[in-house]
Amino acid sequence: MIPTIDWFLLLEATYGLIVLAVVLRVIYDSNSTSKTLAYLLLVILVPVVGILFYFSFGINYRKRKMYSKKLATDEIFLKNFENRMEKIKKSFTEKQFPLVESNRSMIRLLSNKNMENSPLLINNQAEILLNGEAFFPKLIADLKQAKHHIHLEYYIYENDEIGNQIKNILIDKVKAGVAVRFIYDDFGCRSIRKNIVVELREAGVEIFAFNKITWIALANRMNYRNHRKIVIIDGQISYTGGINISDRYVNAKKTTPALYWRDTHLRIFGDATYALQHIFLSDWNFCSKQSLTVNEDFFPLIDCDDCAKLPMQIVASGPDSQVPSILYSVVKAINDAKSEILFTTPYYIPDESLQQAMIMAAMSGKKVKILLPQVSDSKMVQWASQSYFEELLEAGVELYFYQKGFIHAKSFVTDSGVSSIGTCNLDHRSFDLNFEVNAIVYDTDFADQMREIFYADCEHAVRLNHKRWYKRTHWKRLQNSFLRLFSPLL
Repeated sequence: MIPTIDWFLLLEATYGLIVLAVVLRVIYDSNSTSKTLAYLLLVILVPVVGILFYFSFGINYRKRKMYSKKLATDEIFLKNFENRMEKIKKSFTEKQFPLVESNRSMIRLLSNKNMENSPLLINNQAEILLNGEAFFPKLIADLKQAKHHIHLEYYIYENDEIGNQIKNILIDKVKAGVAVRFIYDDFGCRSIRKNIVVELREAGVEIFAFNKITWIALANRMNYRNHRKIVIIDGQISYTGGINISDRYVNAKKTTPALYWRDTHLRIFGDATYALQHIFLSDWNFCSKQSLTVNEDFFPLIDCDDCAKLPMQIVASGPDSQVPSILYSVVKAINDAKSEILFTTPYYIPDESLQQAMIMAAMSGKKVKILLPQVSDSKMVQWASQSYFEELLEAGVELYFYQKGFIHAKSFVTDSGVSSIGTCNLDHRSFDLNFEVNAIVYDTDFADQMREIFYADCEHAVRLNHKRWYKRTHWKRLQNSFLRLFSPLL
């Protein structure tokens, strides 16, 4: 008698072996305990979908060295460029900036070769720009003055009024002989793929998607996003910060308070533009498959003798980084603050090191204040974020919720005179998965401006009361705690 095959049992055993193999893969591939546990829960508790989710979003491309950042280099210019950097360093040593000396440990950390070797550059002027109504007029004026090249790199570029206005300027500049290169994130800029991208390309703008999305690799490439916002004009003027190219950032046209969009950007004139240019060229050579060389057209000697000496470091991080550079810079700033550190962020889903740094700073008597939006644009992210609040409140961290509209700024300032404006949120995605960039500034006057901006924003915010938060319902606590299990994946 031929034995019958129990196909259900066979299928169950096969699936069990697949789950075991995936579990071993998760353990082997991740160096983060919290992320490993989150993926294990997903794979084990959510049949089939959990495995598909892991292979779509969980592969660690940092280990695989997916992103090469080697620039073809003109050796003669590189030598001159290094000499130029050496002169800047000597100038700094002779001038002995007190604030730089007091933050020497931070500067050494960010200058480490494992941290992308971000040099300290002092010959800079910088202007803080609040919201689109301050940013876009400045950007448009600078774009119109471009003579050699314009480089843009954006996470979101919308097919709206401001997007088309800038598009037309770029087309005019190409006709005038200016080289225009544009990197756009294929996920964030999906609304312009079939219109503005086509028009710019046909007009002569060199434009490439960063890590273009295809159906075969859809989820993976959506997971590793280029969240940077960079503009470089003639290698001398640059912009970075939280503002994308979209009408939503221009509040002058809005009548509904709920639509108010609060953000912070930075305009730089000076040597720090070199660092942003290097990041752009690295990204460009990756996504365009070209080999642009380092030369004097991209890194011109900047006449900055009359510049206010503003010491600055540009810190980049992403799946291609050896270490989470921006996360390290944030934790270091918290540890080095003397008595006060002020954060503004639209999202707060920290890893353990950041959460513990916040708690330790508050328990040490430092004033730690975090400004968040009252209502997030993602409920799941907001609920996961809330799971961290009670620990912070118990330690003495002050949490404020912006009520005038949506606060999208990504910045911090400490009483040690260290400030940051950039693209990086205080969450797992920004620290580990996205390509990000922050400008770190060492200057008392600049820090005072940042501090004034923070407290001006707090006038439109309410502080979270610890006793009230502690009394939230059991259902709310369960909801927060459950989503915290998956917070490394959000």
